[in-house]
Amino acid sequence: MTIPVLVFIAIVVLYLLNCIKILREYERGVIFRLGRALPQPKGPGVIFVFRPFDQIVRVSLRQEVMEVPPQDVITKDNVTIKVNAVITMRVLDPAKAVIEVSNYIYQTSQFAQTTLRSVLGEVELDGLLSHRDVLNQRIQSIIDLRTEPWGVKVVSVEVKQVDLPDSMLRAMARQAEAEREKRSKIINAEGEFAAAQRLVEAADLLSSQPYTLQLKYLQTLIDIGVEKNTTIVFPLPMELISLLGKNLGAGPGTTSAPVAKTGETNSQQ
Repeated sequence: MTIPVLVFIAIVVLYLLNCIKILREYERGVIFRLGRALPQPKGPGVIFVFRPFDQIVRVSLRQEVMEVPPQDVITKDNVTIKVNAVITMRVLDPAKAVIEVSNYIYQTSQFAQTTLRSVLGEVELDGLLSHRDVLNQRIQSIIDLRTEPWGVKVVSVEVKQVDLPDSMLRAMARQAEAEREKRSKIINAEGEFAAAQRLVEAADLLSSQPYTLQLKYLQTLIDIGVEKNTTIVFPLPMELISLLGKNLGAGPGTTSAPVAKTGETNSQQ
């Protein structure tokens, strides 16, 4: 076998080895043969790319996370804030992702920035902070509608951070403090109302059952005795005290009058 034949065989072997491409499980290869894309992407596994007639573009089917740079947004109530977001997307149709758009990642990023400003500019600041999930779904549906012709699926959009002005932060802190003070006063008022209501019910019960009051007196004496106090306070019913006062006040008056009459009779005699 002559040297030119060996050289030719070596060149053919090197060419065939160069034509062998291995695509991973998450990769697909869009083959352009003489400038025209083949109907179906190749892969995964071993494929042959016969250069210079064929050209391959590798496309990953894995989910990709892209961060949207901070955007200056003016809300509906004229508050200027900075908002950034995180977008998760994946390629569903590798051929469209290569043919329909030059750089689908950059294109999606630009659409995300404009959509973020337009959607958040239509809501007030309170709605942005309290209904973030609804806004995320709305932004995701709008971006996904635009990227669908490229074979790109936007899986999720999450508003990552909202930077508020310092004046707005101080105002929100004062509002939160006032709200907490309001709740504290309401709780205290409800507690006082419940205590007063219980006292009224207890007074009604004691007035309807006189023996209950006597038992309460005895219970008070027991509590005082447990504490080892030297002073014992014995409560008496107000009715008993008033009755004793009447008897003591009426006693001297009734005895003095007959004595005076008797003395007057003796003097006349």
